[in-house]
Amino acid sequence: MAKTVALLGALDTKGTEYAFVKRCIEARGHKTLLIDVGVLGPPAVEPDVSREEVARAAGADAAALAQKADRGEAVAAMSRGAATLMPMLYAEGKLDAVMALGGGGGTSVACAAMRTLPLGVPKVMVSTVAGTDVSGYVGVKDIVMIPSIVDISGVNRISRPVFATAAGAICGMLEADAPPGEDRPLVAASMFGNTTACVEAAKAILEEAGYEVLVFHATGTGGRTMESLVEAGLISGVLDVTTTEWADELVGGVLAAGPTRLEAAARAGVPAIVAPGCLDMVNFWAPETVPEKFKGRKFYPHNPNITLMRTTPDECRRLGRVLAEKLNQSTGPVSVLLPLRGLSMIDAEGGPFWWPEANRALFDALRQNLRDDIPVVEIDGNINDAEFSRRCAETLLKMLRVASA
Repeated sequence: MAKTVALLGALDTKGTEYAFVKRCIEARGHKTLLIDVGVLGPPAVEPDVSREEVARAAGADAAALAQKADRGEAVAAMSRGAATLMPMLYAEGKLDAVMALGGGGGTSVACAAMRTLPLGVPKVMVSTVAGTDVSGYVGVKDIVMIPSIVDISGVNRISRPVFATAAGAICGMLEADAPPGEDRPLVAASMFGNTTACVEAAKAILEEAGYEVLVFHATGTGGRTMESLVEAGLISGVLDVTTTEWADELVGGVLAAGPTRLEAAARAGVPAIVAPGCLDMVNFWAPETVPEKFKGRKFYPHNPNITLMRTTPDECRRLGRVLAEKLNQSTGPVSVLLPLRGLSMIDAEGGPFWWPEANRALFDALRQNLRDDIPVVEIDGNINDAEFSRRCAETLLKMLRVASA
């Protein structure tokens, strides 16, 4: 059955290229929906959704933007408009996938719109910036970035096969059917190398109880992705035992997940277990990348490319307050489990990061600032001990049973 690919771009400066891609997609039996986000000259190909409609969705006027000729303002307005329209068009059944071509500005506008669509909706971006760090464009969504090789400036010997294969890619994604699987309720878990034993043991208990556990590596992107799936309503419970990304956010490490980490489950009311896993460490790349201001601190070489820095009692005290602030937003069941004998594999008695005073500062600040109705369970063990894993899993299972009753 024919499906519809939305083609989103500036049809004044990129009209020829979009007309070519439109023909490629339609030649494979699918339909297209041309959305114009250009503001300079008249569109070179007739759009299905006009620039005026896109601008109105942003509370702007396309003619006024063109007259002002402020490219930055125009890009920002069309980004807002496209991001507002895209989920509406998808909800109305007017598109099944989205594809775009562009330089920096076009990529910014198109990806802002793509990020509003659910996971699984095919999204392909042919971009001049695809060979660089595209995390700012992709975020935590499943956007396929294809390098344009040459600028998006005409259909030539180089760009022709790039555009054609990109069109083939979006059509192939539309035509692919995921095989059926055993879809069990989902639990999201956060893990790091230093909490692997904890998560793997808890995961086994949860899976035995009938849940499918998705594990997210707490590297910044992992935490943001986990939060986005919770926000999307796909997750039944959260085993957030590796909250280390907050140490990087607070102290200045390289694996921060942003200031909203720990908020998704709280706002959505999803049952959650939270533990201060790996809050004993801040992450940097190779030793020479560690900022000079941290000279003299306690470090541990995780591998040649990752250097860990021990958090101090003062930093741990601040982390305890942050965790409490985030968990106090909870609208559903949440429990905090504290491993009294260490927050990670290397924060164990005799280990390189063993610092009981720092952990005590974290625990005390968390208890002092946490809502009275949020349970805090202290376990006399390390976070990777079997007893801690078991208590995490069983406490979450109990909350999930109550929530589903």
